[in-house]
Amino acid sequence: MRVSDILGHKVAAGAAAGGATVVTIAPGAPLTELLAALAKYKIGALVVVDGDTAVGIASERDVVRRLNERGAALLDATVAEVMTSPLLSCSSHELVESVAATMTERRIRHMPVIDDGKLVGIVTIGDVVLSRTRQLEEDRRQLEQYITG
Repeated sequence: MRVSDILGHKVAAGAAAGGATVVTIAPGAPLTELLAALAKYKIGALVVVDGDTAVGIASERDVVRRLNERGAALLDATVAEVMTSPLLSCSSHELVESVAATMTERRIRHMPVIDDGKLVGIVTIGDVVLSRTRQLEEDRRQLEQYITG
């Protein structure tokens, strides 16, 4: 299974802020705008874009860690001050197993999908787990058919 399959499932399921629809924010945007978007879309991270180029990712974890360092003064910061950069991404052609391994090793929960320099989607660790579960269920079903067939 490939990352493109996950994006297809998300689009088919009508995922509000997933699949081919990615919520983005500019690096110069105020942190309060990031927080409002996270709450509005009920998501854990936004991809930070400068024009058409993805330059980082800003997650709830990033905010919490910086808040611990800087305190309430952080609310006056920009997204660029809290985002994780450089951006770790994958392509839609990559195998889910490879992306799962990277996400586990790097302890990341959100992976932007970039094809030919263009942001085409985002996958979460939850998407990856669901994908693996679907694959296991399909394998089980095929084995049952083979055994009983």
